[in-house]
Amino acid sequence: MPRLPAPDYPADVRERLAADAQEVIARYPDSRSALLPLLHLVQAEEGHVTRTGLRFCAEVLGLTTAEVTAVATFYTMYRREPGGEYQVGVCTNTLCAVMGGDAIFEGLRRHLGIGNGDTTPDGKITLEHVECNAACDFAPVVMVNWEFFDNQTVESAKALVDDLRAGRGADPTRGAPLCTFRETSRILAGFPDPRPGAVEASGGAGPASLAGLRLAKGDSAGPARVGPPRGAPPSPGHRQQPGEHLSSHDAPQKTSASDPDHPAGPVTEEGEG
Repeated sequence: MPRLPAPDYPADVRERLAADAQEVIARYPDSRSALLPLLHLVQAEEGHVTRTGLRFCAEVLGLTTAEVTAVATFYTMYRREPGGEYQVGVCTNTLCAVMGGDAIFEGLRRHLGIGNGDTTPDGKITLEHVECNAACDFAPVVMVNWEFFDNQTVESAKALVDDLRAGRGADPTRGAPLCTFRETSRILAGFPDPRPGAVEASGGAGPASLAGLRLAKGDSAGPARVGPPRGAPPSPGHRQQPGEHLSSHDAPQKTSASDPDHPAGPVTEEGEG
């Protein structure tokens, strides 16, 4: 059966959202560019992007609901179904997985009794795999409403979700203080965080992220060892031993040019003989 048109927001809600939407739209030379923050705005209203939210975005931007739906379903930060107050994303991409991300996800799945994308019966926690939290130097990483909890273990992750479910809260390893998913969505829509000190607490990159920058600026403190670029003379006083490479990135790689067992052959287009 064809679906009926989505219902509109109540008049007072629509009036409030329309005022917010005009503030967002005014930031862009082309109103269509405001679609992503507007989707966060309607997500902040009900905790997920509803059909009513899609209709609202389409109407204020002069788009079709199909155009808005195509964008909302492309980006994983937009929920299409109701979820928990705290979205707990466990990175299971390569480095985090090797460092324990897979074990953390499995431990939380069993501990919470839910699967990927599911929400606990109390409505507190939504658990999900995350492909990459862009924090490999702090692996394994868990994100709660897009705030970082670094260097996690199975036990620390269990304690984290237990604290959230019990209302005790939790402090991210770095970044702003934790807030609810709806509050986070409104901030992502481009509205200021009203909590005292939240903006100042956001801070910058952590020490592990800045190690390379410090070395590039000549700060040699710490145990990091980086080899010279290929072809550059070794550092004074260092006697390189046979087979030693100061950095794995400077070690010989088996490429088609250096590996006689795998010579480069002619490249053909798919389907050519």
